[in-house]
Amino acid sequence: QVRLVESGGGLVQAGGSLRLTCAASGRLFSSVTMTWFRQAPGKEREFVAHINWSGTVTNYADSVKGRFTISRDNAKNTGYLQMNSLKPEDTAVYYCNLPAYWGQGTQVTVSP
Repeated sequence: QVRLVESGGGLVQAGGSLRLTCAASGRLFSSVTMTWFRQAPGKEREFVAHINWSGTVTNYADSVKGRFTISRDNAKNTGYLQMNSLKPEDTAVYYCNLPAYWGQGTQVTVSP
C-alpha cells in the first residue's frame, strides 16, 4: 500500500515562493513517474508537472513553465515542487500523484 502526504502549502503574496513536498510510503515511489496536479475552486483538476522515475525527464504545463520546478529524492521517497513568481491564478489545492495513488492535497493561496 502506498500513502502520499503533501505539505508546504500556505498563503503567500503574488511574486512569492513556496516549496511543496510529497512524502511517500512503500517501495513504489522510486520506480514510477510522479506528477503534481492542482484543482482550483469550481474547476477541474489539471496537470502541473511530472518527473520520471530517475529524475532525468520533466514536463510542465505551459502556465507554470519557467516558474515551477519539479524534483525528487528517491533515497528519501520524497518529491518536491518549487513554485516561484506565484500568481493569484496559481491558487488551488495541489495534489501529488503516483500511478493509481493520490495524496490528500495541500492548499496554496496566492493573494494579489
